[in-house]
Amino acid sequence: MERLNKLLERLDFQVVQKDTDIEISELVYDSRKVVPGCLFVCVKGMAVDGHTFVEEVAQKGAAAVVVQEEVEAPENLTVIRVQDTRYALALLSCAWFHDPAEKLKVIGITGTKGKTTTTYMVKSILESAGYKTGLIGTIEAVIGEQVIPANNTTPESYIVQDYFHQMVEAGCQCVVMEVSSQGLMMHRTAGFTFEIGIFTNMEPDHIGPGEHASFEEYMSCKSMLFRQCRIGIVNVDDKHWEQVLKDHTCTMETYGFSEEADLRAVNPQLVKKPGYLGVAYTAQGLVNAQVEVDVPGKFSIYNSLTAIAICHHFQVNTQNMKEALKKARVKGRIEMVKVSDEFTLMIDYAHNAMSLESLLTTLKEYSPTRLVCLFGCGGNRSKLRRYEMGEVSGRIADLTVITSDNPRFEEPQDIIDDIKVGMAKTDGAYVEIPDRKEAIRYVIANGQPGDVIVLAGKGHEDYQEIKGKKYPMDERVLIREILQEMENK
Repeated sequence: MERLNKLLERLDFQVVQKDTDIEISELVYDSRKVVPGCLFVCVKGMAVDGHTFVEEVAQKGAAAVVVQEEVEAPENLTVIRVQDTRYALALLSCAWFHDPAEKLKVIGITGTKGKTTTTYMVKSILESAGYKTGLIGTIEAVIGEQVIPANNTTPESYIVQDYFHQMVEAGCQCVVMEVSSQGLMMHRTAGFTFEIGIFTNMEPDHIGPGEHASFEEYMSCKSMLFRQCRIGIVNVDDKHWEQVLKDHTCTMETYGFSEEADLRAVNPQLVKKPGYLGVAYTAQGLVNAQVEVDVPGKFSIYNSLTAIAICHHFQVNTQNMKEALKKARVKGRIEMVKVSDEFTLMIDYAHNAMSLESLLTTLKEYSPTRLVCLFGCGGNRSKLRRYEMGEVSGRIADLTVITSDNPRFEEPQDIIDDIKVGMAKTDGAYVEIPDRKEAIRYVIANGQPGDVIVLAGKGHEDYQEIKGKKYPMDERVLIREILQEMENK
């Protein structure tokens, strides 16, 4: 239980009805979770507006509501009006959980690409140096031994504060989290100060209905992080870095390949062995070390450099950093799966044309005998994505295997036919195998020495969505089953 006037201390508000000197049993923003004596925050969402539930929550026993618009409310209900209920929810959540972020070193990573991989690299390095570290990201939240699947890259502010509270209880000293532009725009990270804020890179993404109105708005939201952190670390090679830092209030550091960077990568090299692709480089400046990462591509250098730049502030020695970077793994992000000594197979989440092109271009640099790309597209989604992904794979891969992804309420063959429209714009070779397990069996059975095979689109997902139901389907499990079946033949 908390006193309402205590919870409201950091907010600008107006008491519309009754008074604030009351006990609150719970902080709630979902009308389905209302309990007697709670404080209900009326949040406006894309589909649902919390203001329409005032009468209902009062009947369920709510003691008070926080609104940003005029509402009709029963006389016995305390009504508090604020300018923005999302911002209010963030500050109320901080107060409800007694400001857990003050007991943690919070590291926030924003940017179009690289956030997920970098968070896992940072967690790996900090834990190798003895810091118990929580994680909040696109795939999951990790609190000690507890793993919670994610719905959003950056969860709602109440959930962020709840996770921080649980992390403090679990003995965590640090937390590394992905901070999306949407999360910043919706004040999900308001009410506390990040120890370190990171900017990785910026590309036009998340622009459109329900997301950002323009690239300028997208960039402006990213920049909010640098008015909410003590130390800002940015990729100086990205052409947008100065705009992202507009009006920043933090001390600054830079990283990249540029000679001006405070931490820079020199002498980059591709590392290629049977069943393994990686990169090696020399870090110079704030940290001096030879680094090798078991993930291919130039972006792996950026991701690991970002992690080093962060962990440098935690006095982690270079040996710990190097060993931890070798061990860091992210489920479904260029995840190597050993199936043969002769060719390389990996799983990746690339599920749009931009990410697929980036991935295939990176893998092509390793001069494989053949680059084989297996992918499908989701049902009840843009047909344009299918055409574009078909065209990208047809143009870059030596062989494309078109299969099923999450068909949802569409027929897999209809989706495959759309992908073939894009393929037809190229002279790329392809086969179509609608059953994903059979498609994976095909690429493993027909792998040639020196091939690089990528299973794209599913990544960390362990299900397939068909006609409104999610069926278990983990590509790692399918690969194990296929290898077992091939052995037993």
